[in-house]
Amino acid sequence: MEVERFFSAGYTGSKQFNQWHIPTANATGFGAAADDYMERGIDLNEQLIKNKPATFFMRVSGNSMAGGGIHDGDIVIVDRSIKPADGKIVIAVVNGEMLIRRLEQRLNRMRLLPESPRLAAIEINEFSEVSIWGVVIYTIHSHL
Repeated sequence: MEVERFFSAGYTGSKQFNQWHIPTANATGFGAAADDYMERGIDLNEQLIKNKPATFFMRVSGNSMAGGGIHDGDIVIVDRSIKPADGKIVIAVVNGEMLIRRLEQRLNRMRLLPESPRLAAIEINEFSEVSIWGVVIYTIHSHL
């Protein structure tokens, strides 16, 4: 992977004010009958971001996770407050380089697994310069 660039959560949220707070106006003084069945729009920030200060957006470059559904140019949403666990897709810093891989934890062994047959797993031991930066919680994938 390689993380091309990342964006911090500059959005402060709309938890205090949402679309239900906007009154509907009708010149006759009566609301439309359909207003009772109207649904408010979807706020992706409310749906996808649970911990705003710890959430970051990163654009992926490379196809090391193509088998896991993460492709070149996709945007991943990363939460740094989630504890890395076996099977989770994580952003890891290996020798100063940010990589996206699936974490495998078995007894006393940890590995970073790519989802591509062209790449090898990275073994993590006590001498490795590896840190888990965050856990990928969502992927935004363009179909264009």
